[in-house]
Amino acid sequence: MPTLTIGSLAELEAHTGQELGVSGYHTITQAQIDQFAAATLDFQWIHTDAARAETESPFKATIAHGYLTVSLLPYLWQQIVAIENLKMQVNYEIENLRFNQAVTVNSAVRLRAKMLSVANLRGIAKTRIEVTLEIENVKKPAYTGVVTFLYHFQEA
Repeated sequence: MPTLTIGSLAELEAHTGQELGVSGYHTITQAQIDQFAAATLDFQWIHTDAARAETESPFKATIAHGYLTVSLLPYLWQQIVAIENLKMQVNYEIENLRFNQAVTVNSAVRLRAKMLSVANLRGIAKTRIEVTLEIENVKKPAYTGVVTFLYHFQEA
């Protein structure tokens, strides 16, 4: 259940500069990694060959694709904030995305989000949100970056 509900451009603007919250943890399984490999045709052994990863990888286990961890953004974001009264939401941009730490199989990750800015583009909210994907019991985050969403609210 999201910890914050927002229903208008004005409500978004009121959260500028604030941490919005943290999602729950999601455990990344080998089955999820294998499904992502099949969907993206990226079968690099570091992701899909557990036996080889155990002996040859510096991580001693398979790791999630970086883009798999990025693809979890919408799922984890919706655990933090419920945006209501929308016609449409558009993923617009990702800035300064930096992968800092590999996510090994069976690790749990969660998203931390902070509203950096909200711009009113003729009634469309352009939000820039600082995101950090944290790995349970690991100091370094999996990634950091800034995502931009466009929110088209219903007419009042």
